[in-house]
Amino acid sequence: MKRFVTEDSFWELFPEAQIGIVVVHGMMPTSEVPEEDAKAIRRYLTEANAAADQHLTSNVISENQVVKVWREAYQQFKTKKGARSSVENLLKRVLKGNPVGSITPSVDAYNGVSLKYALPVGGEDIDAMEGDIRLRITEGGDAFRALGDEEDAPTLEGELCYMDDAGAICRCWNWRDGQRTALTDDSKKAFLIIESVDPARADDLQAALDALADLMTQHLGARIFAKEIITKDNPTMVIDE
Repeated sequence: MKRFVTEDSFWELFPEAQIGIVVVHGMMPTSEVPEEDAKAIRRYLTEANAAADQHLTSNVISENQVVKVWREAYQQFKTKKGARSSVENLLKRVLKGNPVGSITPSVDAYNGVSLKYALPVGGEDIDAMEGDIRLRITEGGDAFRALGDEEDAPTLEGELCYMDDAGAICRCWNWRDGQRTALTDDSKKAFLIIESVDPARADDLQAALDALADLMTQHLGARIFAKEIITKDNPTMVIDE
């Protein structure tokens, strides 16, 4: 049995945070996704790129409220220089007229939800994880190699990371995913995360969680193993048998 555990070191920094989790099993390999379903997800992503404009009231990325809350959150823990939340990186592309493009159906789905609702969304391959997933402040030196990089980049002391028994899964909360647990064309079990640090956006978080679950079941043939919103009062859940 594998669990997702949010530790006290996280809640001490962000007592009002909410983390939406969808765990799906039986996801179709990319090569087996019917073209009409892949096309539907790409269309969702295209529409989400357009919908993201509603969240961008300023041409200065840091002045938009959905980005500002994450800039403030990232000041609460140690980060690698220049690290920003994943949603800021996506919205910055939209602001510059460079829409987020298609990668794979599963990644397109969570990028689309992230853009539409202006919340950080990520995904990891459960089968590639070792032991439980923990969100916590690290003591530093944990093994990590980011997607697209050729060299290791261990965690910093005081950094907030998703971890498993083998090292970091995602650094600086939701900044960069690692190669080891990233979703691939053949991933069957996905751990999908949506994060919110703004209590006023609880309804948006629930809507985003529902949308992500629907995309996975309707177009990728997945079944929902678990779907919960993690809070300080509900800090742990089972993600695999």
